[in-house]
Amino acid sequence: MGVQHISNRSGRQSGRWSRRGILAALGAVPAGAALAGCSSSADASASAPTDGKAATASAKSAARKATITVTPVSGTKKADFGSPVEVTVADGTLASVTVAGNDGSTLAGAFNAAKTKWTSAKNPYSGTKYTVTAKAQGATDETVATFTTKSPGETFVGYFTPEADSTSGVGMPVSINFTHAVKDRAAVQKAITVTAEPEVEIVGHWFSDTRLDFRPETYWAKGTKITLSLRLKDVEGQDGVYGVQSKDVTFHIGREQISTVDLSTKQMVVKRDGAAYASYPVSGGNAQHTTWSGIMVISERFKQTRMESSTVGLGDEYDISDVPHAQRLTTSGTFVHGNYWASTSVFGNENTSHGCVGLHDAKGASDSSVAGYKFYESSMIGDVVIVRNSGEKTVEASNGLNGWNLSWSDWKAGSAV
Repeated sequence: MGVQHISNRSGRQSGRWSRRGILAALGAVPAGAALAGCSSSADASASAPTDGKAATASAKSAARKATITVTPVSGTKKADFGSPVEVTVADGTLASVTVAGNDGSTLAGAFNAAKTKWTSAKNPYSGTKYTVTAKAQGATDETVATFTTKSPGETFVGYFTPEADSTSGVGMPVSINFTHAVKDRAAVQKAITVTAEPEVEIVGHWFSDTRLDFRPETYWAKGTKITLSLRLKDVEGQDGVYGVQSKDVTFHIGREQISTVDLSTKQMVVKRDGAAYASYPVSGGNAQHTTWSGIMVISERFKQTRMESSTVGLGDEYDISDVPHAQRLTTSGTFVHGNYWASTSVFGNENTSHGCVGLHDAKGASDSSVAGYKFYESSMIGDVVIVRNSGEKTVEASNGLNGWNLSWSDWKAGSAV
C-alpha cells in the first residue's frame, strides 16, 4: 500500500512515525482500498454486488421464475371448442401471445389489467390444430404449446335462397332452411347477418324450427346489393348439434316488377318500376278451388313442367305433362302459368282453374305471341304477384316466400333477437 511496515514487536512505535503521520499516511490511501481494508470479512459477504453484470444476472433470475400455463393443456388431442383459449403467467407478466390454427386462422384476444392473463375473444374452431406462442416480460425464450380441438358429433347446415350471385325481383326474401331443428334460435340468428346497400333495416323471422327468413319493412329498392354472412361454425343449434358454415354470399335486386291479378275482372296488370308495363286476360280458380289471395313471390320458374292433381290432394282430376311457362307462387302448389288446353274465350271471362292463375299459351312453350310466353319472359324469381278478389282468404306467410303478408310489427315479433 506504499506505507512502511510498523513494527510493534517491542510494544512501542518506531521513532520516525508520529500518530499524526500515521493518520496522514492512511488518509492518502485510495478510498476503495481503504474501504476494503477497513471491512471485516463478515461485512464483505453481506454487501450485494452492484455492477451491471450482477444486475443482468438478477433480471435473468427473475425472468426464469415466470411460469406460463396454456389452457387447453399442450398436447391435448380432443380439446373442447366451447370455451376460449387462456394463457396465464405466475411470478411475472405476459409480453405477447399468439394463437394460430392450421387452417390459417388466428384467434385474437386481450390481456387483463395486470397482464397476467390473456383470453381469446372467440372460441377455437372444432377439428383444428392450434399453436400457442407466449412470452413473459423480460424472458429470452418463448413458451410454445399445441392442442387439437375435437370434431362435433352431429352437424347442421342452412340452405339459403336466393342463389349466390343471382339477381332477383324486389320481393325476394333471404330464406334459410336448416337440416336440423334449431332449439337455440337466438344463438343461430345471432350468427347470421343480412346487410344491404343501400342500407336498410333487415329483420329475421322464424316460421318454424327449421326456417328463418329475412326481409326489410317494404320491398327492396331496385339495384340493392344484399350480403348474407353465415357464421354458424360451431354454433350449437340444439344439444350436441353444431353448425359448420362460415361464409359470405351476395345477391342482387334487379328492376321492380309487381303484377296485380284481379279475379273479379279477370285481368292481370303488370307494372315495371312503377309504370304500366303490360296487361293480360287471365283465368283463376273456380268456385270449388279458389285461388289464394294476398301477396305472393315467384319462387321457381319452369319453361315446361308436369302438373298432377294427386300432388295437391285432388286425386286424379288432371295430369298434364307439359304445362308451359309455369312460375310457382306457393309451396302448396299455386302457380301462374300458361294454358293451351282451354279455349281462348275463357281468359278474361271465366275462372275455371283448380286454383292457379292461367294465361293463354301455346303447346310447346315456343310461341312468342301469346300472353303466357310474354309474361314468363318478362318475369324473374323474386317478382311480386298480388291476387285480389279471389274469394279465398289470404295465403299463409309461410306458404312460399310470402312473408310480405305479415305487418312489420308481426314480422319483427317472430325474431329471436
